[in-house]
Amino acid sequence: MTETALVLFSGGQDSTVCLAWALDRFAAVETIGFDYGQRHIVELACRGQIIDRLRGQFPAWAARLGPDHVLDLGILNTISETALTREVAIETGETGLPTTFVPGRNLVFLTFAGAVAYRRGARHLVGGMCETDFSGYPDCRDDSLKAMQIALNLGMDRRFVIHTPLMWIDKAATWAMAQALGGEALIDVIVEETHSCYHGVREKRHPWGYGCGQCPACELRARGWTGFQARP
Repeated sequence: MTETALVLFSGGQDSTVCLAWALDRFAAVETIGFDYGQRHIVELACRGQIIDRLRGQFPAWAARLGPDHVLDLGILNTISETALTREVAIETGETGLPTTFVPGRNLVFLTFAGAVAYRRGARHLVGGMCETDFSGYPDCRDDSLKAMQIALNLGMDRRFVIHTPLMWIDKAATWAMAQALGGEALIDVIVEETHSCYHGVREKRHPWGYGCGQCPACELRARGWTGFQARP
């Protein structure tokens, strides 16, 4: 495509694969991250190294990779009582949702991403939301994202398109997508540089990357790696 995409880029595995997906498809790609006082804020520190490695190891992508934007959304931390914003146990809450659910987070992210995309002339928004291997977050569901696209287009009088390339695939297929997009070089970037662990643990190295190995994010990532390695 000849258009510009803005990728919601957290520094985690999923958003890194989505960034590679966008770089493979769009003429220009920018990235946006959000500092909301998350406990695993180390993921933001990983973003720069990931971008540097993509620029250095993938020349075709380097030519398309534009500015990075980081927004301060600390207000989410102020109004949230969740396991991602407080020292709260990671468990299933009274509502049936995990305590890692930050109400409105993805809706807020997409609203601000839309505002930046409006200013930057980008029509495509790319996010790593997934309804296959996920924790049940309602703002990761396909229906929520379709509704959000309509709201952004009506509210900003634009024709944004929200892309969720991981929506219907599991974590094993996400690893496979990364391999198809960038080979073993991209797999190495994901293993060594990305961060998904809710506890922000970077001291423990596993075959699939860094993390505590016990939180839901690590368990999903490890299970996906095992499934990916078992593929013929």
